[in-house]
Amino acid sequence: MKRQTLLGLLLLSALSLLSCKKELQTATKPASVETENTASNSEQPKTEVDTVALKKQIEQEKETLSKPYNEEEDAQAKLNELVAQAKKQGKYVFVQAGGNWCIWCLRFNDFVQQTPELKQIVDKNFVYYHLNYSQKNKNKAVFNKYTPDVRGIGYPYFFVLDGDGKVTHIISSGELEEGKGYSLEKVKQMFLDQAPKK
Repeated sequence: MKRQTLLGLLLLSALSLLSCKKELQTATKPASVETENTASNSEQPKTEVDTVALKKQIEQEKETLSKPYNEEEDAQAKLNELVAQAKKQGKYVFVQAGGNWCIWCLRFNDFVQQTPELKQIVDKNFVYYHLNYSQKNKNKAVFNKYTPDVRGIGYPYFFVLDGDGKVTHIISSGELEEGKGYSLEKVKQMFLDQAPKK
């Protein structure tokens, strides 16, 4: 019984490390990351992940991506301006909450900006805004005004404002993820579902 419990724990540990391992395999595989499978069915696969190498790889990736969040900006004033612009143009405001510190935030922005099919849908239906959350500027008042009940959802998350500045939807990015990035079909459908009905 103890042996089965130990094997179960080892298997769970190995599975929990797989997502970190996927991050590392997309670039060059560091020497400290090993996957060892033995011919014996009685032994479990061994996976070691070098978290220092993973962090370094993520920092290197961040350097290649644009930084759309502005820590200095008066977010409420900017949102007021964008809501007025959106109303005039018959669009909604699509708000991406997060920060330049967040790799998934930067990946999402890059994915939308570099995918012509998505960029076309966004430009046609939305005014896009990156609402900063960082140690330097948490924008507490703005987050409390628009998404006061959001807890534990993680960054980035999104909310949509109509032409009157009212929140129509709040969306978790987790449901849009696929591997190290985002699903084209899920993201496309999300934008289409949130677009103003004309």
